[in-house]
Amino acid sequence: MKKRSRIAVLGLAASVLGVFAALPVVSASPRKAHSVVLGAAKKVPYSKAGDPAGAAAGEDALKIRALLVDGVLKEWTTGDAHDVTDRSFVVRRAIRLNDALPSDPSLKNSGRAANPWVWQRGPWLLVDRVTGHIVALRLPDYDPGVSQVSWFRDYGAYCGVTAAGKSLYAVVAQVEARKPVLARKLAAFDAENHPDSVCSLAEWQREPLRITFHPPGKDAVSFDIVPGSAVLVEDSGDEPETPAPAPQPK
Repeated sequence: MKKRSRIAVLGLAASVLGVFAALPVVSASPRKAHSVVLGAAKKVPYSKAGDPAGAAAGEDALKIRALLVDGVLKEWTTGDAHDVTDRSFVVRRAIRLNDALPSDPSLKNSGRAANPWVWQRGPWLLVDRVTGHIVALRLPDYDPGVSQVSWFRDYGAYCGVTAAGKSLYAVVAQVEARKPVLARKLAAFDAENHPDSVCSLAEWQREPLRITFHPPGKDAVSFDIVPGSAVLVEDSGDEPETPAPAPQPK
């Protein structure tokens, strides 16, 4: 009797092992490490002729740096980077734009202009050091020729220009938030006649959380900001797990 019971138990154990053996085998791929580096700064020609909206009077050069991911050039950047978290940072893009006209004589004769490329200051980029992902930030009412962004945590404060180009606004945007935290009209704006420095860089205060703007020709104006949780969601950086196919019954 005992012998039969032992045989039954062994048979049941073998059946259970067979079920587990037939299940898909899931193996997690190891995380791939990425190298994200900002290269050394170099100067390129830059002027009002090349960037009427962004170049200051008398400015003749722009400092740019290469943004490299795993040794590959992804973007050109300008200005200082700001760490948003311990793994994500923002930096301003520098755009190399084709400024050739179809009517240029050199374009007609040789099929290309002699030197058609000009540099312009562009939008801000959000860069993830772990995944190597680069995303262009869509800051509300941001104007590359007017807006100087002052960063604190995941907030960016700047003077923005409305789509119609007639009003100057105090704007505080939060990285990856759909709506601005603050949007208040500061003054009327004349797109044709305005000083090179429309607004000085805004100033942050931590406690209480406050931002101060300096509109041209007016007294400084401050706004208290109600602090909120960060809305930036960072990917894990792990490769997706792909289950191995289950063995087919014979």
